[in-house]
Amino acid sequence: MNDSPDLVIVAGDGVSVEAALALSKRVGAPLSDTMGEGLTLAYDKSGLSLVGYGMRFQGDYEALLRRISGGRLSHEMLVKIAKTKTEHPVAIDAAAGMGEDALLLAAAGYTVYLFEQDAVIAALLSDTIERAKRNPALKEVVDRMILTEGNSIELMSSIPEKPDLIYLDPMFPARSKSGLVNKKLQLIQKLEQPCAQERELLEAALSLRPKKIVVKRPLNGETLAGRKPSYTIKGKAIRYDVIVPS
Repeated sequence: MNDSPDLVIVAGDGVSVEAALALSKRVGAPLSDTMGEGLTLAYDKSGLSLVGYGMRFQGDYEALLRRISGGRLSHEMLVKIAKTKTEHPVAIDAAAGMGEDALLLAAAGYTVYLFEQDAVIAALLSDTIERAKRNPALKEVVDRMILTEGNSIELMSSIPEKPDLIYLDPMFPARSKSGLVNKKLQLIQKLEQPCAQERELLEAALSLRPKKIVVKRPLNGETLAGRKPSYTIKGKAIRYDVIVPS
């Protein structure tokens, strides 16, 4: 459930009363006839959008198609790190957010189990995945993305397959000058704060003994829970710390 007292849901054209009530119950926010003073979850025939503070955000995997097509996928740093000879690899994205990195892993052939604790972000992510399934260019990829709402520390051991890779991207302060990324982070950070259980998250991942744990960090940020990685791959704004369990 969401703890923000300011969040409201506004249902528009194309949304039944039953669907609006179900969303209200799911995220723990009241229905309203008008946009809220804080955050509003706008629900209409185009899907779910998070609106507030002069900004509007909706997940859009179609905008990421260029990154996973035309031979560009193999140039993604995360995909290079995740490369495997396993025929049907399995990954866990333990702090899914809006699932953009999970999409890259799924496009690379992984079945990805996504966990997202915040009910509103999970609803936005679920809506993004379902809309993507309508696009023939994305359906096969997003069909490999399996979302569970809840605390990954408690739930990741429940997946029915042993993971080859566990991906950890606990939220940290905005790291990009991109207006779109900043818009997403500014709104989502009003719902979900940076991870306060880094050690528990890492320990839960280590307990599953995957082949690799990949941790996304700010370029000059501290290591997750002080754990020294086996090796690090650096980009322009972020880095990936890779832990190979012994």
